[in-house]
Amino acid sequence: MTEKDDWTKEEIEKEISSHTAVTVPVNMHIKGQQRILDFTEMEKILKNAKTISLEECYCRKKYKKCNGPLDVCMSIDKEAEAFISKGSARKINLNEALEALERSHKAGLVHITYTLEGKEKPEVICSCCSCCCHTMSALVRFGVPEAVTASKYISVTNPETCIDCGKCVQRCQFKARSLEMGAMKFESEKCFGCGVCVTTCPTQSISLTDRTINQ
Repeated sequence: MTEKDDWTKEEIEKEISSHTAVTVPVNMHIKGQQRILDFTEMEKILKNAKTISLEECYCRKKYKKCNGPLDVCMSIDKEAEAFISKGSARKINLNEALEALERSHKAGLVHITYTLEGKEKPEVICSCCSCCCHTMSALVRFGVPEAVTASKYISVTNPETCIDCGKCVQRCQFKARSLEMGAMKFESEKCFGCGVCVTTCPTQSISLTDRTINQ
């Protein structure tokens, strides 16, 4: 693989130096369970936004390493207005924003909010993959832990109902799950609590729980 095929470490370090990224689980009901994955933070951000824009993912459009949907990256307020005025994004309403998040979640992408340098309020919301995204590449490929801040949740698996099918392995963007000798192996220190594995488990053996309780 050449540097043209992927982010170089230097490019990644430059990209992540100006922002803070945080994973946020999607709001989806899990069949057969009472629990709804926490999405209140993201929903609150969007509801309080005066302007929301939707545009194509720069990273997936550039590197084309997966079939994840492109039109799922959002900006709010001043950032949104700037992209709309440039013609690189279109204005959307709250329902369209939530639909885009649900669509990207089904595709196995991780929701990440970005707080730009010098700004406390998140103004960029992306749906990321580890094969194309500069921030997640920094974490997964180069082991840069400060690239992404984990959500307040962590996934847990019920060993009594898990059938070791490996579907969660395919979905996990952080490579926290693997199959060894046909059995599920979970590395909790690699889990960022995105919830992508939860909604694809055929036996509903995975759930999210408070990270502080399981540390």
